[in-house]
Amino acid sequence: MLNIFTLANGRLVQEEIDSLEELSQFQPIWVDLESPTLEEKRWVKQYYGLSIPEDVTDEDIEESARFYEEDNGDLHVRSDFLIADADDPRHVRVAFILNQHNAELKSRGVLFSIHDEDVPVFRLLRMRARRAPGLIEDAKEVLLKLFDADAEYSADTLEGVYDELEKAGTLVLKGDVSDEIAGEVLGLIARQEDLNGRIRRNAMDTRRAVSFMMRSRMLNAEQFEEARQILRDIESLDSHTAFLFDKINFLMDATVGFININQNKIIKIFSVASVALLPPTLIASIYGMNFKFMPELDWAMGYPYALGLMAASALVPMLYFRRRGWLK
Repeated sequence: MLNIFTLANGRLVQEEIDSLEELSQFQPIWVDLESPTLEEKRWVKQYYGLSIPEDVTDEDIEESARFYEEDNGDLHVRSDFLIADADDPRHVRVAFILNQHNAELKSRGVLFSIHDEDVPVFRLLRMRARRAPGLIEDAKEVLLKLFDADAEYSADTLEGVYDELEKAGTLVLKGDVSDEIAGEVLGLIARQEDLNGRIRRNAMDTRRAVSFMMRSRMLNAEQFEEARQILRDIESLDSHTAFLFDKINFLMDATVGFININQNKIIKIFSVASVALLPPTLIASIYGMNFKFMPELDWAMGYPYALGLMAASALVPMLYFRRRGWLK
């Protein structure tokens, strides 16, 4: 899908392009390619002179492969954007290309974004730019606002993580935690830990991208200050993710502790039963001996006597354990 965005009365207007002829009818500041086809890439190359390589969204992690400027003036930024899906949270790599200085190409002043699937941050910016005139002024502003919205999206997702951990804390700290509840809580905690880690990685990646924009001197004074504010917001996200990691570790330890307590209760019951059955076992062993001369062998009440003695030897320890509270 190929979408272009133009400025009209200070608002960002979206147009979906189905042919090369339609592409030439607009003067966009942002061209967004979502899972572009070979034909759509050909349109971009033919009209704008911009070649989009096959590996444009590769998963490189070194900074030199993700933030750089080519000899022709094209500025390349590859950044990850979070999709906080409840069942499948993930990152989407987005490649940005911006030509600021090369007036020989029609791509000058146009931001190109290439990605494999729709990103919530992009939808958020499109909605805001349609409703708020003057929010976007040029292509650099689009890129900066995307990173700003990304930091805000991460903050909103962090609030959701905190709410889910509050639910887990309510289940754990009520005191009576069964193995079923403990298993449910552990699953919830594991999901939130994974999401919290993804948020932290996303914030780190956004910081690197914004810092590169500031170092490249592509921003004016107002945009530079806005970039600094984004970095301050990301700094606050770092401390909050660290707090949530501590909370996750506490809830994890508490839940595992309750599981151990439940297991210890079971082991205690088996231990008490084993101790209580030791005296009857001893008595049965004694009267199971095959000695010829035993006083009770010829006694008519010998068998009931042995049974009663075994029952009494088991009952006395049980009463003692119960009085000490060891059976609770």
